Amino acid sequence: MKKILLGFTVLVLLVVLLQWFRVGRPFYVTVQQIVPDTAAEDYAQQDDSRIEVPPTLDLVPQSYNPLKNVYWGELHVHTAESMDAVVFGTTATIEDAYSFARGEPLRSPGGELMQLSRPLDFVAITDHAEGFGTRTRCGKPGLTLFERANCWFMETPGYGAALFMRHRQTRGTSKPDPLQPAGEYRKRSREQRQPVAICRGEGRAERCSMDAESDWARYIELADSHNEPGVLTTFAAYEFSPTLERAGKHHRNVIFNGDDLPERAISSLDVNNATELWRGLEDTCTDDCDFLTIPHNMNKGWGLFYSRYTWDGGTYNEDDWRLRMRREPLAEIYQVKGASECALGVGATDEECTFEQILKPCEKGQESGCALQSSFARQGLKIGMQLDNELGFNPLAFGFVAATDTHNSNPGDAEEWDFVGKIGAVSSPALRRLRETDDMPFDTQILAAHGSGGLAAVWAEENTRDAVFAGMQRREAYATSGPRIGLRFFAGWGFDEMIVNQSNALEIATEGGVPMGGVLRPQDGQVQSPTFFVWSSADPLSAALQRIQVVKGWIDAEGEAHERVQDVVCADDLNVDADTGRCPDNGASVDSGTCKSRGNNGARQLMAAWQDENFDPDQGAFYYVRAIQNPTCRWSTYDAIRLRREPNPRVPATIRERAWSSPIWIAP
Repeated sequence: MKKILLGFTVLVLLVVLLQWFRVGRPFYVTVQQIVPDTAAEDYAQQDDSRIEVPPTLDLVPQSYNPLKNVYWGELHVHTAESMDAVVFGTTATIEDAYSFARGEPLRSPGGELMQLSRPLDFVAITDHAEGFGTRTRCGKPGLTLFERANCWFMETPGYGAALFMRHRQTRGTSKPDPLQPAGEYRKRSREQRQPVAICRGEGRAERCSMDAESDWARYIELADSHNEPGVLTTFAAYEFSPTLERAGKHHRNVIFNGDDLPERAISSLDVNNATELWRGLEDTCTDDCDFLTIPHNMNKGWGLFYSRYTWDGGTYNEDDWRLRMRREPLAEIYQVKGASECALGVGATDEECTFEQILKPCEKGQESGCALQSSFARQGLKIGMQLDNELGFNPLAFGFVAATDTHNSNPGDAEEWDFVGKIGAVSSPALRRLRETDDMPFDTQILAAHGSGGLAAVWAEENTRDAVFAGMQRREAYATSGPRIGLRFFAGWGFDEMIVNQSNALEIATEGGVPMGGVLRPQDGQVQSPTFFVWSSADPLSAALQRIQVVKGWIDAEGEAHERVQDVVCADDLNVDADTGRCPDNGASVDSGTCKSRGNNGARQLMAAWQDENFDPDQGAFYYVRAIQNPTCRWSTYDAIRLRREPNPRVPATIRERAWSSPIWIAP
């Protein structure tokens, strides 16, 4: 027995040394920063009682409503089943995540209390499918020393995490060559693509493949057992996670509905790109089964998300575009790794596109690690209209949701005062979130590169799988940066600007127009603009609203894309400036020493009916709205208060939280 233990120890040390030299000397320092052993000591330095938080509220179930209720949820969350969670100290399980969604408290790997202010209405657990089957046998008898060493690295916080982080930092800088549709990746087998050594070698790949199916079956079973219509709707789901250089993303969450789901979760180990993913899912998700996919972190997709090329260098053909149109009705435009709506200086023109941006615009010749135009949702919507002119249909007509991408099993935990980071003991407690590390650029560190994440809101008649899934499919959904801001948006010919004075405005708008996510077609002989009706309410537990904006994008006769942002209603009885198209500043502010709002500026509800004076019935266009709050404290300011220090001047002390509606398209 002693010889076995000695051999195992030597093997681990050899692997550590090899990895150390491969990834660079800062390895030990990185381990010391990650291991959770000092978390209690770090946590003792903060005083959570200095933060005033609202009391937690119980779920109030909503009855069936033909005019639809808004339901709040999270469609992107990881548990200890994801390797990039467990190596950072996360131990909370899938079951813990479901309990958290119902409002139960949970402790972060750094010891901090996590709890939603209000339970969620729906949730999908989206652990990485590439990890299914890789750790299933860890801890079981019969493993070789090499396999045990691999299990140790995959399940030991600190050391495995250090290698994982250093590996991501030292990846190359090139992206797939779009001129090479059949790259080398296409020729590699599933075993060769497997990054985990325990799944490589004779017999191991087949064993891991069988274990992956077993793992996926457990996800389906747990989703079914925790589903409670009217209280908490749960969807079987996973994340499809191909890797790009320099920690680039080309990931999608796969959300299922039905009782006859596929036996296998198709991952990037099985297929080469998203089109093959959709085809594979359509082949296996039949009978009582349906699915949709939701891309995220388009901002870190190095321009590939809304390009004409797949991430492995292939080219979309017409069938591929139709497949994407059919299966990808939504995009995640905000989460902890920044906003993917737009970026100032990267095809966008309005000042609100600076909100939680983590990347600078690309310089000439730069292809990764920076912001490219085709990495952002607004540009994607414009490209979709250009494709509509070419193909006769719009494959990029998508709506918006937001999420957290948490790796702490705490779905929906997007409120600034409760932010504990997303990566286990690396980002918890507060001292670690605010730490500046010398061997990493400042704009890649948690303090600068992470927001608190957001929530998905879906309009549906009732809180059931079928109703919520249908709401997502028809794009009657919207995103917020965390607060539960109410938002409705309609366009129609069957009502006018007097709708704002009607007590039954929602009934009128529903009957006389289309909601967010819909397509409005001009009537014969119609030359004037339709009426756009928007209503928004402030989150009762957050700040008042400041303004509502309409974002318009269109394609001119030459095929060029344009955009315009127009404020349509201001709080505090202020009027939109005719020259700038913006509301005057309403003077709202917040005390960064206490995070309490100053004064009573803002509105608890805003409503407007608006017509586009530049409307052209022969021109295709999209419109979506943003509802913007008064300033509130950013998570980093709350942490500064906990630690009795001044907010770091290198990041904003306050932010203006917001909600983004899904677009409405005007078809020429």
